[in-house]
Amino acid sequence: MKFTGTESYVATKDLQMAVNAAVALERPLLIKGEPGTGKTLLAEQVAEALNMELLQWHIKSTTKAQQGLYEYDAVSRLRDSQLGNDKVHDVSNYIKQGKLWQAFGADKRLVLLIDEIDKADIEFPNDLLVELDKMEFHVYETGERVVAKQRPVVIITSNNEKELPDAFLRRCFFHYINFPDKDTMRAIVDVHYPQLNAKLVAEAMEIFFDLREIPGLKKKPSTSELIDWLKLLMADDIPDDILANRDQTKAIPPLYGALLKNEQDVQLLERLAFMSRRQNR
Repeated sequence: MKFTGTESYVATKDLQMAVNAAVALERPLLIKGEPGTGKTLLAEQVAEALNMELLQWHIKSTTKAQQGLYEYDAVSRLRDSQLGNDKVHDVSNYIKQGKLWQAFGADKRLVLLIDEIDKADIEFPNDLLVELDKMEFHVYETGERVVAKQRPVVIITSNNEKELPDAFLRRCFFHYINFPDKDTMRAIVDVHYPQLNAKLVAEAMEIFFDLREIPGLKKKPSTSELIDWLKLLMADDIPDDILANRDQTKAIPPLYGALLKNEQDVQLLERLAFMSRRQNR
């Protein structure tokens, strides 16, 4: 089966090629791109398109690689031994399977998402090198060797908050999701809101892409924020002529809270509007 996108996810030809290449090579697919460009959603859509179960491991700053394999609860075992519980004689009662173990033990091939790997410690990717390469690991407490029954489709996302080790990168198929151009963005909007007024979409996208071009913006609005903004424009029944004929000296668009996410960017637009008004006097 080949991934070609889904009814609810617009995948460019390059992205389709990257997914299918990673599946064919049986290597993890490392996806980078701006926040809000659909990296996490990609894993969900690949699972749907390939008719596979999706297993998600969302990484935090405190996440350790060992947690993806298994966790041994020595404290509970000690407590049970003090209480005379018979289960202490079987150490496997105190081992909790991690996401990689669950993926390796699945009877059918599935999609494993390792989401935002760059949030973890710099050593995190290196600690998973062998497990992701060989698809096996050793459980020291029981002496068990866990080998993947079916090699999962591994999708790893990164927001580029940290550089990833070269040894880890070498084992991945890499793809960077470029920010959508206007045609691709229109296709994405049509997937979410096919009945939306064409003029409203055109005006909203014009404002959206103009915003992204403003130099000095701390956080450029993303695809997901455009979708949220359009949803608000529909909910508030904003006429399309308000966007088309809005006062250019008032640089901040209506319902800007869906697009701008910090006070520095709001203040920047306010300063631009003030300068525009002074020039027009």
